[in-house]
Amino acid sequence: MAWHQHTVQLAPRSRGFHLITQDIVEAVPELAAMKVGILQLFLQHTSASLSINENADPDVPLDLESSLSAIAPENFPHRHTCEGPDDMPAHVKSSLLGCSLSIPITNGRLNLGTWQGIYLCEHRNRATSRKIVLTLWGE
Repeated sequence: MAWHQHTVQLAPRSRGFHLITQDIVEAVPELAAMKVGILQLFLQHTSASLSINENADPDVPLDLESSLSAIAPENFPHRHTCEGPDDMPAHVKSSLLGCSLSIPITNGRLNLGTWQGIYLCEHRNRATSRKIVLTLWGE
């Protein structure tokens, strides 16, 4: 059994859902040698989140963003407003989706379903770069 850990820094992205599966795979070269294991992803931010969702239809990320914006609108009377109207809704969305994922590894590959991909869910209008800690464990 072996442990490996890397941090990937993603360039700033616009508000919405961004497929990052390939970014993650490229950041963990040891993945290819793993017969069986787990890749754990941890996003070090509170105004973005991670999700596994459909990676085939480009309407899915747009619909996810629209749905979350309806659940946590910017015009809600939040108390925390010092960082702009999109900040508190971003925290709500991050709390709903979460900041970590665990993905099984099988024969050197992420064992995702046929139509699944890893998404960075950017909830701010003008985001900064985002860091994800990747921890791989297996044999």
